[in-house]
Amino acid sequence: MSGKTATAPTTYSPSPTQKKRQPIFKDVDWIRPDGRGFHQCRPAFLRTGAVNAAAGSAYAEFGNTKVIVSVFGPRESKKAMMYSDIGRLNCNVSYTTFATPVRGQGSDHKEFSSMLHKALEGAIILESFPKTTVDVFALVLESGGSDLPVVISCASLALADAGIMMYDLVTSVSVSCLGANLVIDPISEEESYQDGSLLITCMPSRNEVTQLTLTGEWSTPKIHEAVELCLDACSKLGDVMRSCLKEAASASQE
Repeated sequence: MSGKTATAPTTYSPSPTQKKRQPIFKDVDWIRPDGRGFHQCRPAFLRTGAVNAAAGSAYAEFGNTKVIVSVFGPRESKKAMMYSDIGRLNCNVSYTTFATPVRGQGSDHKEFSSMLHKALEGAIILESFPKTTVDVFALVLESGGSDLPVVISCASLALADAGIMMYDLVTSVSVSCLGANLVIDPISEEESYQDGSLLITCMPSRNEVTQLTLTGEWSTPKIHEAVELCLDACSKLGDVMRSCLKEAASASQE
């Protein structure tokens, strides 16, 4: 029995070489991809008690950036550790495998873990839990830009939910420099084209900065303007976080 002659299959895959889209951020009258003003932050959704098994937890959603933080402890430090009159703080930041458009790249982020620790340790009263350890685990469910500021703010809310004594809540906001413009709370697309970035973490009620990170080339006037933008946004974010805690406390009493 003779069959038809086989023909080579044809491909319909798109060409791997794609034209690179020209950034519009260099134009004078460009519009942000999500339609916000240059000095307008994304809507923030905050909720405590997201993880029942943890001593305290919080969920934060800023636009497409979604983060959940769990706090465990204070619990007794390992015997291998030396005696200390103050408590210990451990921080870990990790990404899910589906957090970014490139699937399967979820992993621990050591740099963010270190920066989260530095941002929080100045606000926590470590003397209130000697010889014990508090563990903070932050998981980025979806990366939509300004991930670290959202992680820091969410972690502070989770610590408060766990009853950890702090001098004040910790809030964090970042600003990107795009051409001649400063944009607050940038999304991923804006961060990929930024000329520089400035991140501030502070305790708004005490008007104290716990961390400042600067990358790229900045002029002195631009730095001053960016710092003022961040501090003002941090103060307003602090009000939102306190309202979230008050609502949770009221709900628990009912």
